[in-house]
Amino acid sequence: MTERHQDDPAKRARLRWRARRGLLENDLILTRYLDAHEVDMTDDEVDAFSRLMDLTDHDLMDLLLARKEPEAAVDLPHVHALLQQLRTI
Repeated sequence: MTERHQDDPAKRARLRWRARRGLLENDLILTRYLDAHEVDMTDDEVDAFSRLMDLTDHDLMDLLLARKEPEAAVDLPHVHALLQQLRTI
C-alpha cells in the first residue's frame, strides 16, 4: 500500500505553507478550506490544490470568484470539483 500525501505531516505543512498567498482574499478562502478539510483531503484533492497553488494570485482569484474557468494544466475534473468546494466558502 502506498502512503497517502495526507499521512505525512511534512507534506501537509508544505501544502498549508503554499496556501499562504499575497492576496488576502485568496489566503482567507484557502486557509478556511484547509482548516475544515485538510485532514480528510484525498490525493486527487491534494493534486488539484497543488495545481491551483501554481497559479498567480490574480488567476487564482479569478477562478475562485468564478470570473474564469480552469484552462490548460488546471482544466481537469478533480480541479473543477475542488473549485466548486472552494467557491462555497
